[in-house]
Amino acid sequence: MRGQRQIKFVSLVAVVTVVLATSIRVSAQVKPGDFITADNASVVKDLLAPGVYWRVQHGMTMKIVPTERIDWPPPYREATEKYSAQVTVSADHRSLVGYVAGQPFPLVDPNDPYAAVKIMWNNSFRPMYTDDLDARFFGCHGRFEERERKEHEVEYEEIGHYLLYNEVGRTEIEPLPFDPDFKSTGRYFMTALYPVLAPAEIRGQAFLRFRYADPNRGDDAWFWRPGSRRLRRQNEAALGSSQGVEQFYPDDYEGFSAKNENYDWKFLGEKTMLGAINVEHVPGIPCPTDGHASVCPERWQLRRMFVVEGTPRRSRVPEELYSKHIVYIDAEAWVVLAHDAYSRKGELFKSFANWLTYRDRPVPDARVAIYPFKRLFEIAETTTDVQSGLAETCFLPSPDTTEKETWYINMGAANKTMFTLQAVVNAAH
Repeated sequence: MRGQRQIKFVSLVAVVTVVLATSIRVSAQVKPGDFITADNASVVKDLLAPGVYWRVQHGMTMKIVPTERIDWPPPYREATEKYSAQVTVSADHRSLVGYVAGQPFPLVDPNDPYAAVKIMWNNSFRPMYTDDLDARFFGCHGRFEERERKEHEVEYEEIGHYLLYNEVGRTEIEPLPFDPDFKSTGRYFMTALYPVLAPAEIRGQAFLRFRYADPNRGDDAWFWRPGSRRLRRQNEAALGSSQGVEQFYPDDYEGFSAKNENYDWKFLGEKTMLGAINVEHVPGIPCPTDGHASVCPERWQLRRMFVVEGTPRRSRVPEELYSKHIVYIDAEAWVVLAHDAYSRKGELFKSFANWLTYRDRPVPDARVAIYPFKRLFEIAETTTDVQSGLAETCFLPSPDTTEKETWYINMGAANKTMFTLQAVVNAAH
């Protein structure tokens, strides 16, 4: 029976892959070899999120390349085959029931009235990392994005570590498939960002966050302010406002990191769009034609994406800045490639874009972070305020640091001792 079930699962994945590839070929409006600039940006208008299109209009360029297949890490695929059949959504369609590891919903029916909810849970438990990660010594630059504008850097921040430890959904590093502590803590995961190394006036600043499986329990979050030498607890509303890195709100990390249950989700459809999912240059190259406010020229390929809209439940996050979120998720790799957030007035406000590479190591000369299979690594991400033009771009790895491997995924580099209030305070000194 297990063999038959596995064959069925693999066959369904193969069918989905063929359908996605066929859809991309049929709807293609650009071809490999095309070079997109602000002068011919209209060619790709319907293939980009509005915020990404705004970037092209303001100087970011694109090299169009053939569409590639992005495979899941084998342990993640095996966990999906083993556990996904038992996963459902709760009676109120907000939370997961029966989740252990892998992708909760490997086959999403567009006609399912709860397709958007399932897509966002797939995003929460994406294949990019499942156990732990330590993204080390990366830099974030704040610049104004404008066509042909000379570089105008307004801020630079260097971060020591961005850390994550999953208590459920583990596929590669013991304990598997979940940490026994989950039974007592109820935490899905813990994240931390610390210490800020530059600029000097905020050196030591830190952020710590716990996410819980209980849909009615908000995240626990703390910020350490070195100036006041105080560890301050934050409510969920504060996670959608500027803390630490100016343009990157904690809810915006990795494209979208807010608690799914705090939003009403609507499926807007499947669409062929352009994504920078296997870029050429590592480290990323600051774009010379938009004031170094993005990454270009880089490789972009046609991808099949799920487009979902999230509207805040004001009873949960009444102070959120945004009226809605439009999230663009790759339907094969399950990573956020773009995310547009709209103001309370309904105007496009913040735009997130992601650049990734797909290989068995984050950089060509890696000596430690080397894997037996290819996986995705983020090379850069940008959040731009399209109303002011201020863009914050984080490079991973950063051209400005000696640490070039940066990404240590599912290697045990992050452990639970790193996610304590005392660890945050100690790192600040």
